[in-house]
Amino acid sequence: MARRKQSAPRRGSLGVRPRKRASRILPRVRSWPVLDLPAPKPLAFVGYKAGMTHIIIVDNRPGSATYGQEIAIAATVIETPPMIVLGARFYTREGFGGLKTLTEVWVEPPKDLEIWRRISTFSADPRKNELRTKMVLEQVDRIAEVAILAATQPKLVGGLSKKVPDILEVKIGGGSIYDRVNYALSILGKQLDVSSVFSAGQFVDVIGVTKGKGFQGVIKRFGVRELPRWHKHRKGSRRVGARSPTIGALSAVPQAGQMGFHRRTEFNKWIISIGNNGYEVTPSGGFPHYGLVKSTYVVLIGSVFGPPKRPVVLRWPIRPPTEAVLEPPRVVYTSLESKQ
Repeated sequence: MARRKQSAPRRGSLGVRPRKRASRILPRVRSWPVLDLPAPKPLAFVGYKAGMTHIIIVDNRPGSATYGQEIAIAATVIETPPMIVLGARFYTREGFGGLKTLTEVWVEPPKDLEIWRRISTFSADPRKNELRTKMVLEQVDRIAEVAILAATQPKLVGGLSKKVPDILEVKIGGGSIYDRVNYALSILGKQLDVSSVFSAGQFVDVIGVTKGKGFQGVIKRFGVRELPRWHKHRKGSRRVGARSPTIGALSAVPQAGQMGFHRRTEFNKWIISIGNNGYEVTPSGGFPHYGLVKSTYVVLIGSVFGPPKRPVVLRWPIRPPTEAVLEPPRVVYTSLESKQ
């Protein structure tokens, strides 16, 4: 008689635990890259996923098997309308290297930007801001990091119906600390374009929340094999056979729970193009469940997680490839056929 197998492969990745719902629809950026840029620049931007299409490009990746040839490749269009810089935040390093907020400088948001639903406690008093700005300039030597608080403009997004903007804290990188402080103070109240943060040909990290699928069992959540139905399964067949004799192994055993709507980060997505005319990439009839792209857009190679209209954060790569920036490939054809 054949010996029965005593082991089974691990189900699911342990690197993405805990598999719980994301705490916010627009995730906070936890880590920032350390860059040696000649001039200060924001290190992230917020966009809204429009949908996918396919394009034909001339492959210019060094060492590629199709180098110099025309290839068809899937691409994702992300609409990135200009963001408004509402505040600047300055950090000092205290204790064992932790960051502590020194002060903040805010400006009065535009009247048509319904920001008071999200932030109702900050002070944009000109007299207070003048004193805070003076304190920042006098204590530049104490400042360790500089960040801005930027808000999106949903009214400029073609496929979005909400009015309340999303707010993200973006670190300023590059240049000296004195240059970062002056740069953050100079762009307060102004619009920030995606072209001033990224350029075509470079790689970016995409941070966002995946598509939610609700509470699911182990068959769909981990892909375990269903127990044979011709035996007596008093407690059901769509479950794991045995969890474990020890409590410590329970965390690695497939169990039912939340599936989807998880915070995820995808590294090194290649920017093919950045444009201002959204009709250049909008298919006939618009993107399904989104509509028309009316503002500035970014085209990324490959897929991006999340449903249409989901906000995503584009960040400078924290672990870039060997070729951190490539020349943008020549786009021969962009599919504008209906995706309905």
